[in-house]
Amino acid sequence: MSLHDDEVVSTPDLVRRLVAEQFPQWAGLPVTQGPAGGTDHHLFRLGDELLVRMPKIAWAQDQAGSDARWLPRLAPHLPLRLPVPEAVGEPGEGFPFRWSVTPWLDGASPAVGALGTAAARQLGEFVAALRTVSTEGAPVKDGTSRGVPLARLDDDVRAAITESGTRIDGRAVTKAWDQALAARPATDKYWIHGDLLPGNLLADGGRMTTVIDWGGVGVGDPAADLIPAWTQFTGAERAAFRASATEGLTDPDDAWERGRGWTLVQAVIALPYYWDRWPAFARGSQERIAAVVAD
Repeated sequence: MSLHDDEVVSTPDLVRRLVAEQFPQWAGLPVTQGPAGGTDHHLFRLGDELLVRMPKIAWAQDQAGSDARWLPRLAPHLPLRLPVPEAVGEPGEGFPFRWSVTPWLDGASPAVGALGTAAARQLGEFVAALRTVSTEGAPVKDGTSRGVPLARLDDDVRAAITESGTRIDGRAVTKAWDQALAARPATDKYWIHGDLLPGNLLADGGRMTTVIDWGGVGVGDPAADLIPAWTQFTGAERAAFRASATEGLTDPDDAWERGRGWTLVQAVIALPYYWDRWPAFARGSQERIAAVVAD
């Protein structure tokens, strides 16, 4: 079953043909199914050192170009290696979107609560380091994308709470959402990743190795990058992440409340959409909602 109604499916044979046509220097490398992708890309290994990212949905079609433009600018300032594209491919062989070839970066997505305080601090330092990069000429978050004022998502969140029905405690979630909306809006805007869910974090041996999937990158409310506090960490890990991730913010307490709100934005809106399409992801959304409500 496809994840989206209008999903474009990619196969190793398609990738092999596109690589041979557009990047002959890699034509001899084997193409194999890669790790499970997220909501918007199919992934394929290209040899031992490369990864091909094929958009599966129209909303992801600009990410290859965005990554090629912005990740080289961000990478020198950040303490983790980024998946800076080696090449960007063009539509072809019936495939309608631009696609990318990136380095294969080692690591695996950690289970919730499995990283430890050192890695939690490490990720917080990564989030804080993003805020040190100049935003001159950078894309500013707009519409209802992550990083805009939370109030713009009010209608969508309340509608999703209603649609979720008994799958969540609607009264408790609404209370938590109202509390996030009551926090002071962000006055300073910074670079944000915008989608720091567990599947976009890679770690090895208790250390963070990289942060992947930069489709939400842009300049906006830094609280949007605090969501690992409730999606990845608990207890002492959460406290360690909070201390390092909010270092230097002028409004750390308000940002923390907005971070709870951004976690709800992602989880509550995703829950009814993915309930039948991707049950495991929907269950994860329920767990993230419960973590916010309990905090």
